[in-house]
Amino acid sequence: MAPAIARSWDLWKKVAHKDPAFGRPEVLCSSIPETKWESATVTTLDERIPEQIRRICGRDPLSSRTVTGGIVTARDSSWLLSWTVNRQPQFKAQDPGQVVVWVYALFSDVPGDYVKKSIQECTGEEIVQEWLYHMGVPVEEIPELAADGATCVPVMMPYVTSFFMPRKAGDRPDVVPEGAQNFAFIGQFAETSRDCIFTTEYSVRTGMEAAYSLVGIERAVREVWGSTYDVRALLDASARLRGGYPIKVPGPGRVRSTLVDRLDDNQIGRLLEQAGLLRG
Repeated sequence: MAPAIARSWDLWKKVAHKDPAFGRPEVLCSSIPETKWESATVTTLDERIPEQIRRICGRDPLSSRTVTGGIVTARDSSWLLSWTVNRQPQFKAQDPGQVVVWVYALFSDVPGDYVKKSIQECTGEEIVQEWLYHMGVPVEEIPELAADGATCVPVMMPYVTSFFMPRKAGDRPDVVPEGAQNFAFIGQFAETSRDCIFTTEYSVRTGMEAAYSLVGIERAVREVWGSTYDVRALLDASARLRGGYPIKVPGPGRVRSTLVDRLDDNQIGRLLEQAGLLRG
């Protein structure tokens, strides 16, 4: 896709020409090779692929509980291929017994390890083949399983990582530029402090800042929660990734009991219990 075809950037570009304070969108949208990657939705059609998922995750993908518990990355994949399975059903009208898998590759123009083509050149069936290969499916079973065991819908996203392009102060406009009285910039490409891009919360925060400033609401926008440095948040995230299952304290029974008793007497143990990671 040529940058000139991407009309969704036109409004910001036209506004930005009026004043340097309105940002420099070209910094973020002018290099599709650097901002693109491709993903695919794989829907299984029988039990064979779910069995492979079960083998890797140690969890039943049809249990309506956590399956992968996050992203599974094939570290030796030339595509840097990753996949994840959320709680099923993923969609309300999804047929019982089907599993919907999200597959993506960070390197869109590198040949694969099984399919000697880049993901952007592949059909849906070929993407499934490459995925099955990195799942450890026997090579002789891959062609038939990819053809009959799943459907796959690939999607190329030319600007998906434009949020993360290298930038400097002024490339994104402030939510309310200096002197603005009746307009503001909101969303992922407006500048607000401390919050993390690529989240719904970021967009909501810019909208709150705009509304409070322009309407004159004497109320502060809620502070960004410092979860990066909050051990309670990290433990809670760990518990959710484990599907709510507690950790297994290592060692033989007597040693394990001693360790648990010691943990019960200190703050570390109490934090683990609050997160559901340690149970008596």
